[in-house]
Amino acid sequence: MKQWYEELFTNYVEKYENEVFTQGTMGEVDFIESEIDHDKNCKILDVGCGTGRHAIELTRRGYSVTGVDLSQNMLRKAREKASNAGLEIDFRQADARNLPFKEEFDLIIMLCEGGFPLMETDEMNFQILESVARALNDNGKLIFTTLNGLFPLFHSVKDFINANSKSETNSGNTFDIMTFRDKYLFETEDDDGNKLALDCNERYYVPSEITWLLKSLGFNEIGIYGCEIGAFSRENSLTTENYEMLVIAEY
Repeated sequence: MKQWYEELFTNYVEKYENEVFTQGTMGEVDFIESEIDHDKNCKILDVGCGTGRHAIELTRRGYSVTGVDLSQNMLRKAREKASNAGLEIDFRQADARNLPFKEEFDLIIMLCEGGFPLMETDEMNFQILESVARALNDNGKLIFTTLNGLFPLFHSVKDFINANSKSETNSGNTFDIMTFRDKYLFETEDDDGNKLALDCNERYYVPSEITWLLKSLGFNEIGIYGCEIGAFSRENSLTTENYEMLVIAEY
């Protein structure tokens, strides 16, 4: 049985390309370049590369990039876009939990929920981090974005208080404060106009969890910031109003 994210990206390529959260590529790549000091020798892996927007722009700027994704349709579009741009990029189908690399990359990016934290269990999400850590070399850097648990937690509590309810849960709230998972029905249409109704299940993380998980994998320097689409910056402090957080981890 396919998971909701597999079903969604079976035929959601063109719609994905037009989503608001995919429009900040140039600014995001500017930030990535600054984080590696514009070193063209930097070997980069893009995990959950989707239609290749970051991989293509980085390659265009002279970097060696490998892109991996679970969806063949997304990869087909990525290869098409790269070919149209006259670029040769190694796009591969792979499960982020079991990447076929060991100590090969100087930088790994995993942006816009590219795998992590969409898995159905915490163990599976951790497997992604383990797999990514194995693929990095000894001096490597990991940059990824993930769902900020402070956002739904703060708003759930606020809504609960405002509702002045004596019940333990807010009936309109799908966020479970015991598991930090948001389970909800996502209704949309695929690229052919067919209706989709997907039972989604996403894991939100708080900064202390991310720090602990990464330290357990050997990362020493861990920075967590507010994530602004198209404007990644270490100057953005994480707040309860940030839907996502930007994580930068180094050995």
